[in-house]
Amino acid sequence: MNQKDQSPISGRQIAAARVLLAMGQAELAAAASISVPTLKRMEASEGPATGMANNVRAVVGALEAAGLEFIPENGGGAGIRFRERKAQ
Repeated sequence: MNQKDQSPISGRQIAAARVLLAMGQAELAAAASISVPTLKRMEASEGPATGMANNVRAVVGALEAAGLEFIPENGGGAGIRFRERKAQ
């Protein structure tokens, strides 16, 4: 299930995902082709991440490419987790 088609990603989910991956803000901003101040504003958002939709999608895409998946609100709260790796 792709989170981009689900409920909005929160700024706190973005910040938590970045920390879970041990990524700095500059590293994630570069991976998403956005500025560090833009990422900082996104992460500081109360509720859904603020910013241009294409920038939020770029950040989510960079985090997903790094191996995370966003868990939609399902009664237990939204979250993040490492994506299951397929056996090779």
